[in-house]
Amino acid sequence: MSKAEAATEEKPAKKGKSMVMVIAIVAVLMLAVGGGAAFAMVKMGIIGGGGAKAKEELGPKLVRKGEVDPYAPKAEGKEGEGGAEVEGEGGSPYKTSYYNFSEDFTSNLKGSAQLIQVSLACSTHRDGRVIMWLKKHELAVRSAMLSVLADTPADDIETIEGKEKLTKRLTAAINQVLTKEEGFGGVDDVYFKTFLVQ
Repeated sequence: MSKAEAATEEKPAKKGKSMVMVIAIVAVLMLAVGGGAAFAMVKMGIIGGGGAKAKEELGPKLVRKGEVDPYAPKAEGKEGEGGAEVEGEGGSPYKTSYYNFSEDFTSNLKGSAQLIQVSLACSTHRDGRVIMWLKKHELAVRSAMLSVLADTPADDIETIEGKEKLTKRLTAAINQVLTKEEGFGGVDDVYFKTFLVQ
């Protein structure tokens, strides 16, 4: 083979090798930029569920037994009113805070001439902000709870199952008001302290 032929064959081979090298470098750079962008979006909470975690951190937290609640309401007023914390050894791993509504609830029952009069309390395992919100929005909460009582047929409260359904509806009504007003519910249960139908 002559020198001219050998030189002609080497040029395309060098050109092909350099093109492959350029493509490899561009691919590595694109991966690095894409990986960096993905990492940044995960850290900012745009992708990867970070946004849900950040949103959860804004609402009242579950308070474990033995932990200090920075939002715990200070004891005030007459005994039996407002919030109270209960902490025991067994059962739930979380503190339970109770809120006693200051006045009884009286309402007509749906489709009946009968009246219901109940004294109610509710509980939460969340920090003291829920109790503060209950105090702050008690008027709106009472109105929502009275609407639930007025929408309850007399037959529904004659059984234990019916009363349990009523407590779930009352809990949902409270949480709906708190979510509307504060962006978070947090009430776990409603309890009857007195229950009278006339």
